[in-house]
Amino acid sequence: MANPYCYDFTMKKKLSSAEAQYQKMTGTPVKKLIVTLALPTVISMLITMIYNAADTFFVSKISVAASGATGIVFSLMAFLQAFGFMFGHGAGSNISRKLGAKDIESARTYCSTAFFLSLATAVLIAVFGLIFLTPFMRLLGSTETILPDAKNYALWILIAAPAMATSCVMNNIMRYEGMAKLAMIGLATGGILNIFLDPLLIFVCNLGIHGAGIATAFSQYLSMGILLYFFLKKKTQSRISLRYFSFKPRISWDIISVGVPSFARQGLNSVSTMLLNVQAAPFGDECIAAISIVAKLFMFMFSVCIGIGQGFQPVCSFNYGARKNDRVREAIRFLWIFSTIVLCVISAVAFIIAPHVVKLFRSEERIVEIGTTALRYLCVSMCVMPTITCANMTFQSVGLSGKAFFLACAQNGLFFIPLVLILPRFFGITGILLSQPIAYFLAALVALPFLVQFYKRLNAA
Repeated sequence: MANPYCYDFTMKKKLSSAEAQYQKMTGTPVKKLIVTLALPTVISMLITMIYNAADTFFVSKISVAASGATGIVFSLMAFLQAFGFMFGHGAGSNISRKLGAKDIESARTYCSTAFFLSLATAVLIAVFGLIFLTPFMRLLGSTETILPDAKNYALWILIAAPAMATSCVMNNIMRYEGMAKLAMIGLATGGILNIFLDPLLIFVCNLGIHGAGIATAFSQYLSMGILLYFFLKKKTQSRISLRYFSFKPRISWDIISVGVPSFARQGLNSVSTMLLNVQAAPFGDECIAAISIVAKLFMFMFSVCIGIGQGFQPVCSFNYGARKNDRVREAIRFLWIFSTIVLCVISAVAFIIAPHVVKLFRSEERIVEIGTTALRYLCVSMCVMPTITCANMTFQSVGLSGKAFFLACAQNGLFFIPLVLILPRFFGITGILLSQPIAYFLAALVALPFLVQFYKRLNAA
């Protein structure tokens, strides 16, 4: 017969742990809590971006075609991550609000359902991607000279697809629970390993672009393993187990409807990158290479804003679920002001040193010229990015998926895609380079009234 006292003690320990987390998320001063959660997220984001930049750096030393291939495959990676972010943000937002309402069992159901849905989706994408690899790379904008390298690199990215998608899910769920440090350990370990594996496999083992792909795949599976370990060892309140997986349409709908803005944002980023490559192709491989390099540099800088925003999301959703609107208001205000200041400083520095940074990757005069201009245009527009990010993350965190979806589509779907198709006809390369910055300014103008209206509504509640 089981010892009842042992059972009671175990239950009490679990409840005290959940209560401690509740008190932390609803009682810690908002600014301190956001910074505490954002710091490990920013570090993991920067390490991931350093890995991406290092990957581009080492591959660019192989050839111009190889450098262009990273830009082609970058859109594939964005497409895979779109599903991971959809399931991760969708589950995470629901989980955080459920934990704020002290409904732990429902949180576990959302967690397991999102994990296994993302795993199944990634496996399907990998299978179809490998079968139709050549037409897939052409669809993403590959030229005939870039195609061999793009295929060799994409092969390994597709093999890593299940790890990439599920890591996104687990990372986001941990963040929404307020376990940003554990999430950082999982992502950062894989990213750091990749940085060391790249030169070893590319140059020492003489594997070329295959080496870069193998390094990425191995590192992604390592990150997946570490993150999964934390869940299986019950370091989190949510769980990954088949017994918590739900076939109920409502659970899947809750996850997908809240997460679809992330899918739209990431998916449209993938489409945007593809269109950039397609529009740049008539201007030669050097133009594609320059745009690919700048895309990685821009994401490296913008990842700081994303990291701060990801520290905000669990605070916003948890307190919204706990009906503490005053803390939600304070969190929105702090995110908006703080991230704007940080991004303005970063963009000013990047504007000044732009040519020197581009030269680190490729020294060809044409690549440096195009890359410098593109990076400086983006630096100017970066000052409005926190407004877009704040609005998107706020609406997604509180479950207002309709507004979040519209704003996620506005930036690329409503503005960028038409601009990148139209402007190059009149302004050539300059039109390509101006498309994204103009789209960012327009998206910020659209997002601002939505955010202000919601903030006022919280004041009235």
